[in-house]
Amino acid sequence: MKQALLEIKNLHATIGENEILKGINLTVYPGEIHAIMGPNGTGKSTLAYVLAGKPDYEVTEGEILFKGQNLLEMEPDERALAGLFLGFQYPVEIPGVSMINFMKAALDAQRQAQGKEPMSPGAFLKYYREKMKETGLPEKLQKRNVNEGFSGGEKKRNEIFQMALLQPDLAVLDETDSGLDIDALKAVAEGVRKLHGPDNAQIIITHYQRLLDYIKPHFVHVMYDGKIVKSGGAELAEKLEKEGYKWLEETAV
Repeated sequence: MKQALLEIKNLHATIGENEILKGINLTVYPGEIHAIMGPNGTGKSTLAYVLAGKPDYEVTEGEILFKGQNLLEMEPDERALAGLFLGFQYPVEIPGVSMINFMKAALDAQRQAQGKEPMSPGAFLKYYREKMKETGLPEKLQKRNVNEGFSGGEKKRNEIFQMALLQPDLAVLDETDSGLDIDALKAVAEGVRKLHGPDNAQIIITHYQRLLDYIKPHFVHVMYDGKIVKSGGAELAEKLEKEGYKWLEETAV
């Protein structure tokens, strides 16, 4: 039997004096795609930030195991080096840092953590171009600094490109579809689909079923008031699209 990539057990987390997560339980195995849906303010993005180790959030109860190790004892960079990737809802610009230098540094750090030698400049450039082609990232974007002057859709496509280069074991994509037009949505979804395989897993956080028309999840979880109150298959996302979230109030009682 495969070992779980991620095990979240009775997770409670606060920001300031506000408790946001109120007992999350979730297990993710290699090869799985999980979608997390729910109305605004239910803790979906908080869960992503807690997994990534954002320091604003305090875990007050519960545990998170990543590949059998205590994730909460790791610093954010250690989590990334261990194979956890967070795709941000609002990717930030990094002025003065070129994309190619940024990604070479990230990949070298990852390889060092794995006990491997850094890629030679020639091998890296070949690998870099292969992943650009694979994810359909326009050449023009690579001549700019990280996300500088990028549209919302270009930033999201750039994150998928970064994911392709780093090949994480677990990718958590926080509202990747936010602000995308239909063409950008299709491009991002296609990139995500190509990167999914039997040895990795993805958690897709989204409000809407439209992204899940292109990325078919194995499991759909509905968050409400800081808890997962309903889990099911892809049909659950379709129910939410038709009926909205009002029925969750009764389910959560």
